[in-house]
Order: sequence, then C-alpha cells, then structure tokens
Amino acid sequence: MPSLGLSELLVILVIALLVFGPKKLPEAGRALGSAIKEFKKAARDITNEITEEGK
Repeated sequence: MPSLGLSELLVILVIALLVFGPKKLPEAGRALGSAIKEFKKAARDITNEITEEGK
C-alpha cells in the first residue's frame, strides 16, 4: 500500500476544508477518528473471537 506524502496530505486537507468549512472540519475529524476507533475495536473483537474458537 503506497504511503501518502506531504503534498498529498495537503491536497486532502484543502479539499476537506473546502467541503466542510473551517467550523465543521474539527467536528468531522473527531467523527472520523471515532469511526476508525470503533472499526478497530470491532476487528479486534472478531479476531479474539476467532482465536478463542480455534482453541
């Protein structure tokens, strides 16, 4: 998976700023962070469940 460079991150930030606006951007960032956290937790729970069934 290719990593993002500084120029790509800046383009993404500018697009997000244009789409959400400066007042909604922190709120959108928090929502995205929470969604990623929940996804990782669910994936970890599924992995733990699968390993427990294999024992």
